[in-house]
Amino acid sequence: MGEMSTPLPTCAGTRPAFDPQSRPEVRAVQPVTLAARNGPRAALVTSAPLASAAAGVAPGRRGKAVGGSHCGLPIAREIHQVRLTYHEGVTASSASVPPVVRLLADTVRWRLLRELGSGDRRVRELVAAVGLPQNLVSYHLRQLRAGGLVTARRSSFDGRDTYYRLDLDGCARQVADAASALHPGLVALAAASQETAPGPEAGAKPATAAGRRRVLFVCTGNSGRSPMAEALLRHRAEARVEAASAGIRPRPLHPDAVAVMRDRYRIDISGHRPAPVAAAARERFDYVISLCDKAREACPEFAGRPGLVHWSMPDPAAGEGGLTGYPAFERTAAELDTRIRFLLPALEETALTG
Repeated sequence: MGEMSTPLPTCAGTRPAFDPQSRPEVRAVQPVTLAARNGPRAALVTSAPLASAAAGVAPGRRGKAVGGSHCGLPIAREIHQVRLTYHEGVTASSASVPPVVRLLADTVRWRLLRELGSGDRRVRELVAAVGLPQNLVSYHLRQLRAGGLVTARRSSFDGRDTYYRLDLDGCARQVADAASALHPGLVALAAASQETAPGPEAGAKPATAAGRRRVLFVCTGNSGRSPMAEALLRHRAEARVEAASAGIRPRPLHPDAVAVMRDRYRIDISGHRPAPVAAAARERFDYVISLCDKAREACPEFAGRPGLVHWSMPDPAAGEGGLTGYPAFERTAAELDTRIRFLLPALEETALTG
């Protein structure tokens, strides 16, 4: 006769004893729950099968709080649940860390974003600014582009160059979403503080010419981008900032620039007269913002060493960027308006650097 296996001992002949070699099914731990009626202090509740398995007790059986054996097998002591203190009504969340937080937490990426906050940059300029190899800088720029924090476009001056730009609207949305995920009140309180921030008192005199920041916008022809930027900054800043514009090779004002500013912003720029940048260079400005890659390369030296900022923007009159005519100027005006909205706080805090 063949060898027969010895059966496991049973309890009262009805239930097989726990086999320590077996692998009882363990269900996932249920989320933490708080018993509201117990007040701020509540017991941590986990699934019974997992607690039993961890204690060495078969599913369906509970070990005793004493030592000894059960049907010839050792019994572990019962696992006692811990009690945690929470503020009533607040529950723990298993949500993952927002991607923008992981992106901003990296030191290199943070330094790159800070540099781009001062204006658009080419890769070699970013390499020089952070002092790291180009392949490492390019890797982090790809991460920032994939995360929706940075955009890029080919230079209109040299097609071998790429200008990187901080997507200010995209950053603002993602940072606000991350703050809201941390606590919904953060975004609401931030918005409320902006609404209640002290502004100019009623009847207050406008800033004197000596106390105002002076900003010059420069593009190639002073016929589209720079006069629109001048008008938008003057419109948004009112008397707090003095805006001007000039061109490397002045050309007549483009009619689509006039139409877009009138239709979209109710601003009349029809009286603008293109001016040469050589004449403006003799005046003193706090900041000179070039809006054209060609103009950046051709700008003269300016009196008083102003802060130099570059915004790499396609020429709407030349059809750069895939659009022509009115839609091209409409897109340009929208981008200028966004950049200028973020420029104003920097001007007020004198935090903008060249």
